[in-house]
Amino acid sequence: MPNLGWMEILIILAIVLLLFGANKLPDLARSMGRSARIFKSEVKELRNDDETQATPQQPAQSQEPKEIAPPSNPQQQTGPNAQQSFWDAPENQHRQ
Repeated sequence: MPNLGWMEILIILAIVLLLFGANKLPDLARSMGRSARIFKSEVKELRNDDETQATPQQPAQSQEPKEIAPPSNPQQQTGPNAQQSFWDAPENQHRQ
């Protein structure tokens, strides 16, 4: 396979610029980057799947699920675990 010199690279870049135009090049580069990132993550996921299948899985220990009692009044509960209805969320309130 022949080595590409600086002159050949400039000719290839000029042809790409003529074919796609200056406005489309950033979009083309962005889509190629996304495709490469997706391909890389899929390959990594396949390797992880193969590793988990190759190692013997340990039998799961039988544990009885713990029941969680619902709060007596969800309106009084505060903090990050407080349950809000859809209409109580700040972004869904009426703006004046």
